[in-house]
Amino acid sequence: MTGFELSYEHLYRLSDDTGLHEHAIGPLPRRGHGYCLDDVARGLVVLCRETEPSDAVVRLLERYLAFVVHAQDTEGRFHNRLGYDRRWEDGPGLGDWWGRALWALGTAVARGPAPWVRQTALARFEASAAHRPPSARSMAFAALGAAEVLVDRPTHGLAIALLADAAAVIGGPRPDPEWPWPEHRLYYANALLPEVLIAAGNAFADKKILARGLRLLDWLLTVETRGGHLSPVPVGGWQLGEPRPAFDQQPIEVAAVADACARAFAVTGDQLWADGCRLAGDWFLGDNDAGIPLHDPHTGGGYDGLHRFGRNENQGAESTLALISTLQHHRQFAKELR
Repeated sequence: MTGFELSYEHLYRLSDDTGLHEHAIGPLPRRGHGYCLDDVARGLVVLCRETEPSDAVVRLLERYLAFVVHAQDTEGRFHNRLGYDRRWEDGPGLGDWWGRALWALGTAVARGPAPWVRQTALARFEASAAHRPPSARSMAFAALGAAEVLVDRPTHGLAIALLADAAAVIGGPRPDPEWPWPEHRLYYANALLPEVLIAAGNAFADKKILARGLRLLDWLLTVETRGGHLSPVPVGGWQLGEPRPAFDQQPIEVAAVADACARAFAVTGDQLWADGCRLAGDWFLGDNDAGIPLHDPHTGGGYDGLHRFGRNENQGAESTLALISTLQHHRQFAKELR
């Protein structure tokens, strides 16, 4: 994958002194649509991954951390939607945003740029990690945060329990070779599920759990590859018998593939997973079902979706963070494989 560089310029454009604007019209933030914890937490994850962050990145990271902490209530639940007037538009809950908040806090525990960042993130993680939401994906997002905590603190009880419980909820491959996926349908951020199993298998030195995750990821990568390029499932998901390729394809699905393949490569060293990460990056460059780039080299932003004959020209937070996250993995592979 060549042809584009990681840039935070569009993330700066979408951010202000409160947080990260969720939506954009073209490259400009739609201020009236406000902010959501989902995106700010994603932003905190990618900023914490920077091993040599600039001063500007650190300032933005601190702002995002403050937003996450502000969203947490006294019972460890989180608000998701904040209006431009800085008023919460929802009650605290345990949806995907709860899981992504714990993913972000766990990442800050392991990779935060300063001791106070890591300590604050740990306290906030611990305030929420005992919850068990009904959604498998919410649990799975939180489990990635738990896996990060265990990198820094291998005996942390709350993190061990959360990661183990998430792996148990996900389970493993079904006996049907045509459809081993643990759900009856592929939904969104699908590679998240095998990534959690891979993380749990690695953290607990459990070869069976690890093998389950690798098998599911291999199947998913096969299903989502078509004609030598990545062909992710669309909004609304997919199951056997439905037509492919299908649209509207979302960058979040591609970023999840890159995340999972990067983790699988880190655990196994298998070139298959480096190739999967390359496919994810190439999808943004235009090696996709429509032959259209999803990266704007002028702004540094990511476009919001791929259609059969075009793309969504808006460059919102979710798609831009998916682009940045995928580029981070590409950059790391470039260092390791050269």
